[in-house]
Amino acid sequence: MNARRILFLGLQTLTGLLGAAMTALGLWLVTLGGTAYYLVTGLLLVAGAVVAWRGRPATAVVAGGVALLVTLLWSLVEIAGKGWMESWGFDLAGRVGLLGALVLASAVVGLIPLGTRPLRTVAIGAVGLLLTIAATLAFFWERPGTARTAVAVAPGPADTDWTAFGGTNAGTRYSPATQITPANVGSLREAWRFHTGDLPEQDGRVFFSAQNTPLKADDTLFLCSPRNRVFALDPATGREKWRFVPTIVPRTLESAFSVACRTVGYHAAPGEGAAICARRIFVAVADGRLIALDARTGRRCPGFGRDGTVDLTAGMGLKEPGHASSNSGPSVIGDMVVVGQQVSDNQRRDAPSGVVRAYDATTGALRWAWDAKRSDARAPLDADQTWPKGTPNVWNVISGDAGLGLVLLATGNAGNDHWGGNRDPEDDRFSSAVVAVDLATGATRWAFRTVERDRFDYDSGAQPVLTTLPVGGAARPVVIQATKTGSLFVLDARTGRPVTPVDYRPVPTDGMPGDRLSPVQPQSVAYPNLSGRPERDPERIDARHSWGLTPLDAALCRIQFHRMRYDGIYTPPTGKGLGTLLFPGTVGGMNWGGIALDPARGVIISNHSRLPNRVQLIPRADVADPAIGDGGRRPDQAVAPQKGAPYGVDRPMWLSPLGVPCIAPPWGYIAATDLRSGRLLWSQPLGTGRDTGPLGIPSQLRIVIGTPNLGGAVTTAGGLTFIAAAQDHYLRAFETTTGRLLWSARLPAGGQSSAMTYMHRGRQYVAIGATGHARFETKLGDALTVYALPTPPAK
Repeated sequence: MNARRILFLGLQTLTGLLGAAMTALGLWLVTLGGTAYYLVTGLLLVAGAVVAWRGRPATAVVAGGVALLVTLLWSLVEIAGKGWMESWGFDLAGRVGLLGALVLASAVVGLIPLGTRPLRTVAIGAVGLLLTIAATLAFFWERPGTARTAVAVAPGPADTDWTAFGGTNAGTRYSPATQITPANVGSLREAWRFHTGDLPEQDGRVFFSAQNTPLKADDTLFLCSPRNRVFALDPATGREKWRFVPTIVPRTLESAFSVACRTVGYHAAPGEGAAICARRIFVAVADGRLIALDARTGRRCPGFGRDGTVDLTAGMGLKEPGHASSNSGPSVIGDMVVVGQQVSDNQRRDAPSGVVRAYDATTGALRWAWDAKRSDARAPLDADQTWPKGTPNVWNVISGDAGLGLVLLATGNAGNDHWGGNRDPEDDRFSSAVVAVDLATGATRWAFRTVERDRFDYDSGAQPVLTTLPVGGAARPVVIQATKTGSLFVLDARTGRPVTPVDYRPVPTDGMPGDRLSPVQPQSVAYPNLSGRPERDPERIDARHSWGLTPLDAALCRIQFHRMRYDGIYTPPTGKGLGTLLFPGTVGGMNWGGIALDPARGVIISNHSRLPNRVQLIPRADVADPAIGDGGRRPDQAVAPQKGAPYGVDRPMWLSPLGVPCIAPPWGYIAATDLRSGRLLWSQPLGTGRDTGPLGIPSQLRIVIGTPNLGGAVTTAGGLTFIAAAQDHYLRAFETTTGRLLWSARLPAGGQSSAMTYMHRGRQYVAIGATGHARFETKLGDALTVYALPTPPAK
């Protein structure tokens, strides 16, 4: 037996083994009502291997060719039928790649004409295959381009401030800066970098994810790190002016759902000039303290609370650490410091209260405490009382408008996300809602639910955005609420009534015994739904969306799909089979990065993830979890206990055995929507495979696939949108009106934070926290990275 035949039989054996596995999985899939493709193709591959061993190489090659042709036609039909043609190349490669490589290699070796040199022919075939792969990679490789047209912009201010997470308490994430434009953004360079030194230990017990957006006030940049350390920096150089390092008990961090510090609060007392604490920074510490610092020196403000500190655990009844913490930071609205908190998901029905509290920014005195079950927000709490247990919390950034006298709360769920048979009416009334609270009294002015009786964890993660919109010929203040379900709800800021149409559509109600589900769910119809492919209705996936890097993991994902319940975006949680497929999933849709609004151009920029979960309810008798009654969900917690419900819950991401999503790419994208007309202006996948890959191994390929993303964008008067957020380590600049990628910069770690920009002494800077996200499995770091043009343009 010569070398050519040995090589040919070896390739055919591998192809036959692949075919045998496809046949077995295909038979299982057919019994579940799925496609017959895997069964048919597997049998062809097995037949080819058998005849190859019987000395009929040409017949074996023909069988493989037919299998490859069937695969190609089947793939193209499915890809075209489900949409998302932007990532068709990556989708096609996953379906055809491995099988095609084996079949083509077998054909090259098996059909070598007699009398030729086998190695030379094999080499020629290999070179051809490599050239084809290289050309494909080059076609899909991400490359920033140039602006197609010059954008005329008026001169912007010489200095700007960024005094809240979203720029202002309106949360628009917009800057009037115009120095950096589509025409010159390609020249942007790193100006300076600052390292906080706040990195996790290597024991895997703490989920670090700083998520911080710095503030810029007067002549100082303020940022915080995961352990709530606060730094004051020179905006032009990054030189440290001061730092504040609180002492936190390690057990608190080990038990927290995530260790983050999205923002600090800033307050300036009018007319006090250089007095001590005339300007102050507020930081919420993970162990339940609200601390006021002098913005000039970093020292505690002695007149605030007790020695500069207010105890946020008062009235919470907390016995174990980690159940609740304010990782989004305080919002300063008028002369109030308003603080919500994250309560660890699905631990217990009697979780800590979701109470939102407002303190006097000068004295630290409690002014009011809003809660779903408190009729009088200013009523004092007796010494032996606690705030109501298990009520909806506000874990994201709080918005407000001192002029309107409003505080805007986007709420999460009452204790336990996925079973609510023992919720009170107030819990469901205020879960997954936008609630407008009176700034002075804490009284509820209005509430609008974005999900009715939420059992899906579609809580409101995005910060509410305040703007004005022409309605009936007059400018009206409105609130825009982006949701995990992909809806953009536009509400009258004074009344909470929808300004744009909202439909209430029938949904399934056959949930688990004892639960009460809503027969309808709200859907905004004025804007494209952004839970998946941007269309007027929420994206509904089917088996065609199942995907894998090889035929085997793709088949396993299809089998899982058919073993789960899926009836659209509001499929009730179940304990049967493999549970419920939850899409767009607990990440979203739109999450805490929120939206960015360019009011001058009337454009909403939003970024989204398409990352389904498998949600399976586990009977109480089968929940044996060491974390029951303990702190927040830890890395060693297999099932979230949902204590107080008949079921625990397991809700992993829907991933293949190779650790990649079971849904075909893109897994994340960015879109632009016209605020006034609701027209989709553009959308495209966001993120490449550069820093992700199967089994957690980065592919090193900057191929645009669209990765899951967390973090938000910033828009500028100069016509640009800056965003990181994706699972690769890049900050990108897009032209706001066209979506054209104009610039990108490599970050030292994951960019799971929201970018910001500011003017300082006539120069525009763009800043992003490159600190990564442990739960998102991006590289962790401690850097604030700041960019500017090499030389500011002449005025």
